[in-house]
Parts: sequence; structure tokens; C-alpha cells
Amino acid sequence: MTAFVLTSRVRTFAALATFGLATSAFASTPPAPAAGTYKIDPAHSGTFFEVGHLGGVSRFMGRFRDMSGELVVDAPEKSRVKVEVKTDSVDSNHDGLDKHLKSPDFFSAVQFPTMSFTSTGVTLNPAGEGTLAGNLTLRGVTRPVTFKLRHVGTGKGMRGEQRVGYVATGTIKRTDFGVNFGAPNAATDEVDLRINIEAVKQ
Repeated sequence: MTAFVLTSRVRTFAALATFGLATSAFASTPPAPAAGTYKIDPAHSGTFFEVGHLGGVSRFMGRFRDMSGELVVDAPEKSRVKVEVKTDSVDSNHDGLDKHLKSPDFFSAVQFPTMSFTSTGVTLNPAGEGTLAGNLTLRGVTRPVTFKLRHVGTGKGMRGEQRVGYVATGTIKRTDFGVNFGAPNAATDEVDLRINIEAVKQ
């Protein structure tokens, strides 16, 4: 659902402009990422969803295997997130259910091959936690959503490339996006979302 670009944490507590964060004074806070554009690494990122099955008898989780996007890490007013997910990549660990989820009852993957998220605002506190607001488009319907956001870490990959990681979590109502089949008895209307992002500086 999505694309991700985040507020910069490039200032130190006294002098470097961060996503509204101060980083150097907190031992548990990941180092601030360098400002710039970061491309999502699909091999180390994932989009997950969880619903209550049979009206909440149990919890059921699935994922989308194909996601892409960018993070722009800069001053708060310039930071952005954009994520795109291919609906045909839904994976519930059951072939029959995957086929149903791709059908018009749910994601209608042929008619709506992608869902996307574009940020409208990012905040992070000195501990690396905050919010990610933006517009989620699913089945051709666009609605504002707000995720909880956490900066996981910053570091170098095996080739020396600069990497950064974030996790965004939130809850939506699927009927708001026209996904009405079986709600709420077969599967709950509320869907918990989790987006794990690892991105590489370009």
C-alpha cells in the first residue's frame, strides 16, 4: 500500500536538523540517517496484514511479496514516503485463499494491480518514534490514514552502502475501501497493517 519517505534526523541534539529528533544524547536511539533519497530494498522489506477470522475467533496473518518505493530523508517539510504494493503478490500460505483474495471479492488484482501509500507528514521524537500520515489507495479508493512510525536503525550494508530501517503500523477498516466481502463475520472489518522498510541511499 505503499511508498515511504521520512523526516530527516540529520541534526544532532544541538546543531544538526533531525526529523524533530535529537539523537546523540540517547544511547538507545539509532544513529540519524544521512539526508538524501533512499530506495526500498524489497528483499529485506515487507507488507503484512492481520485480521480476526470468523468474527474474531482467531487472528490470521498474510503478506504481500512485491513492494517498492522511496524515502526522502530531509528537513521535516521536505521529507516524503512513497510505497507501492502489487496486489497480485498476496501470500496467505494457502493457494486457494490466495486465489480468492486476488478476486473481485477482495483485492480485485486484475482491475487494481497496485495499492499505494503517499505521505503527507512525518513526525519523530528523540527516541525515534512518531507518526506517518498520508493517503492510502486500495481498489481505486483513496483515504487518509495515519501509522505509528519507529526508526529501527541506520548502518552500512556489505558493500558499504548506507541503509536505514523503519517500521510503520496501523489499523484500517477494509469496508472504507470497498472490500466488503464477509465483513465482519467471515473476517473482521478492522485490518492491522505492518510495513517493514529497509532502504538504501541512492
